[in-house]
Amino acid sequence: MPHNRGVSEGRVPRDELEAAIEARKELGEEMEPAIIDGFVERIERRIAERGTDSERALKARREHQKELILGAMGISVPLVLFAGIFTGLAGVIAVCTALAIIAIVTTRYA
Repeated sequence: MPHNRGVSEGRVPRDELEAAIEARKELGEEMEPAIIDGFVERIERRIAERGTDSERALKARREHQKELILGAMGISVPLVLFAGIFTGLAGVIAVCTALAIIAIVTTRYA
């Protein structure tokens, strides 16, 4: 069976699963629902924690992207003016191309 890194990376520690199985063996079938409920509750808690962590990371990444793009646009305004004055249309096109490349790179790799 192939190794699925996204699923098996510390999401549910193997020792917790083994402990739940051993507890079920020792306590018997009458305690099985309580053991399963406790195990599922721990899993759900971890999933919820990871969800909030990933939401915060996504929000921080989006803010960083926005800052990079706004900064590039702020710098590009004077560059477009100087390029238009000193080099003409070719300079303006070069600055606009650089701005587009910055925007694409920040959205893809940031």
